[in-house]
Amino acid sequence: MDTTETANTTDTAETTAATPDISVHWTFLPHIDPEASLAFYRDTLGFEVRSDVGSGAMRWITVGPAGRSGTSVVLEPPATAPGVTDDERRTIAEMMAKGTYARLTLATSDLDGVFARLRAAGAELVQEPTEQPYGVRDCAFRDPAGNLVRFNEQRR
Repeated sequence: MDTTETANTTDTAETTAATPDISVHWTFLPHIDPEASLAFYRDTLGFEVRSDVGSGAMRWITVGPAGRSGTSVVLEPPATAPGVTDDERRTIAEMMAKGTYARLTLATSDLDGVFARLRAAGAELVQEPTEQPYGVRDCAFRDPAGNLVRFNEQRR
């Protein structure tokens, strides 16, 4: 091994050893109808509600997989951040209506069961379970706000 290879190996080992323990805690998705979003995430997917603050359409609802507190999804009113212009709000509304603004990928060991459950609940189907050329089997639906929710099959 030459000195360049040794230096690269050492740099990688030092970087790996110094890497902090990082995990995803929250992610945010916009909602346009808090009750419809609750029906999808809580009632259809079986997520638990961890918090629900605000009122009317101005609600921030935190949900996540029941019994697993590590990662949450915060359903929030769109475009409420300070500094968002009216033009940006219109663009966000247009993208949400087309289903191109936000997305979430979840994993399950029972893709066919999740697919059947969502289909029976009347969720908007985007893609039936498919073996992708990049080695993942998945399906996709839209939540009530138009967010793309993709489900990857966990393989052992």
